[in-house]
Amino acid sequence: MHRQYEEQLRLLQEAQRGDEQAKEQLVRENQALVWSIVKRYTGRGTEADDLFQLGSIGLLKAMQGFDCAYGTKFSTYAVPKIAGEIRRFLRDDGTIKVSRTIKELGYRISTARQTLHQTLQRSPTVSELAEFLGVTPEEIASCETALLPADSLQREIGEDGTTLEQLLGDQRMEESILESLSLREAMQQLDARAQQVLLLRYFRGQTQQACARQLGVSQVQVSRLERKAIAKLRQILGEEEPSFIS
Repeated sequence: MHRQYEEQLRLLQEAQRGDEQAKEQLVRENQALVWSIVKRYTGRGTEADDLFQLGSIGLLKAMQGFDCAYGTKFSTYAVPKIAGEIRRFLRDDGTIKVSRTIKELGYRISTARQTLHQTLQRSPTVSELAEFLGVTPEEIASCETALLPADSLQREIGEDGTTLEQLLGDQRMEESILESLSLREAMQQLDARAQQVLLLRYFRGQTQQACARQLGVSQVQVSRLERKAIAKLRQILGEEEPSFIS
């Protein structure tokens, strides 16, 4: 197994240097992985072969973006890339639809955030946004979660470039992502405050301090909320015992 892992790393390094034969070999070796994800999206009006081609594009992107020094399984990193490429196509093609009501609220939230930022000379808090729009913080959290981009798992935050995928990932990341189909679905099971913390931290790249200002709480509270939210996500995605819960 260790030899196989080292061989895969060698191929990935060669592929990243532009070796076409290494790329082709990695594509062949990971066809079953791509098909396992494609099966989750069949029956939505797009041919399976077309979905496979999209998944293969995600696989190629994963090859280029994978950090061989990080120590994560390549398949763990590749799964959300492959699924994200397919979901992005289905979403943009209109197959995955977000209701008009949610889209309209999303537009109102975006406009209100800009208006309040100009008025207050700072980012508005969630409570201020909710009051301005006449909605609840829960509705804002639910709307913004529903409108998350498909590739957000890999978005880096903070000084160290951490991603939500890395915090969630381990040997079971592949199965977790496949079974949940979307991080979006898992996040919708969190309460509104937990959703807001993750949205601000991992999808807008805010620091804990900036997040605390927008939520109207202390940085310590944000840190605690973030840990609990990630722990809950890992439980939802299949982790029975999150490693960072004491």
